[in-house]
Amino acid sequence: MDYGKYKYEQQKKANEARKKQKVIEIKEIKMRPTIDDHDYETKMKAMKRFFGEGDKVKVTLRFRGREMAHQNLGMELLTRVQRDTETIAKMEQYPKMEGRQMMMVLAPR
Repeated sequence: MDYGKYKYEQQKKANEARKKQKVIEIKEIKMRPTIDDHDYETKMKAMKRFFGEGDKVKVTLRFRGREMAHQNLGMELLTRVQRDTETIAKMEQYPKMEGRQMMMVLAPR
């Protein structure tokens, strides 16, 4: 058996396998707790597009200044995001605070 031909065939199989696999990326959507309705809808449209492409979405809420005293508003916003996307996405990481940011990760169903 020709070793060069065997090695070539193995390389072709590896390239085919690499071509067919889907790399899942994590896209990030950044919001503020006081986001307006139209801005929220725009972010939701982008999220739905990301889920359609098969990517995970990391929703980040940034608190500035006195907004830190009203973390409940951020929690309500993240539950609203989760409710609006529950038909197309499942929650992979529950909302948690990291410094001045609250984040959660959603994955497509």
